[in-house]
Amino acid sequence: MPTITTSDGVDIFYKDWGSGQPIVFSHGWPLSSDDWDAQMMFFLAKGFRVVAVDRRGHGRSAQVAVGHDMDYYADDLAAVVDHLDLHDAVHVGHSTGGGEVIRYLTRHGHDRAAKAVLISAVPPLMVQDESNPGGTPKDVFDGIQEQVATNRSDFFWNFASGPFYGYNRPDATPSAGIIANWWRQGMMGGAKAHYDGVVAFSQTDFSDEMRSVTIPVLVLHGDDDQVVPYEDAGVRSAEILPNSTLKIYPGFPHGMPTTEAATINADILKFITT
Repeated sequence: MPTITTSDGVDIFYKDWGSGQPIVFSHGWPLSSDDWDAQMMFFLAKGFRVVAVDRRGHGRSAQVAVGHDMDYYADDLAAVVDHLDLHDAVHVGHSTGGGEVIRYLTRHGHDRAAKAVLISAVPPLMVQDESNPGGTPKDVFDGIQEQVATNRSDFFWNFASGPFYGYNRPDATPSAGIIANWWRQGMMGGAKAHYDGVVAFSQTDFSDEMRSVTIPVLVLHGDDDQVVPYEDAGVRSAEILPNSTLKIYPGFPHGMPTTEAATINADILKFITT
């Protein structure tokens, strides 16, 4: 398997297919680069080079006990970008991956990046506090951590078959394959990485650093996102980012890159090529 070893000795798995302008994909919690199958196949066929990374502790990357925060996520991504010598890259992040993209750009600069896309992404801040009264109460995330530590398999199955894809809505038609694939990806990763990752995606405040991201950023969010509510995430991110374009999709769920891949892919392609 293609891997690199980071400066702190962690093996990071990545996919690197095709040639042309690179598109780099950062996945959501607790998944892997496999969650980007619909995007990677689409953009590969359009003549792009597509790269996706399994975050440390996730997928096929090493299940280490440490480094599960946004700084390490960004540094690991930068290590892959540098190893592959990518330039003029478009960085696409879903959910937690959106935070990873922001931290990569602000921690490692824009020299190798052309544009970015945030999909159902966690910035600017998920948890409720004095600066973010519309956020999600911390006890919700504490409950997620408890489930990860004690009953991860059942919790992941119920999460995938419920709010993640909006399959708990009365008019939804759940896909057994999509649910099983989500569960498979989650269970490939390590419980410690998933446990610590809850803090990383929920309590990291990107508000200030987002102001320094000057490359064009497309912000995509569904208004039926039950995981990362769009008004406190996508709308606020677009307000903070200096060079952003916001698109809100009526009725789309958190996992819309999978369930609404045709629409999402077309909009990203238009953004990249315009």
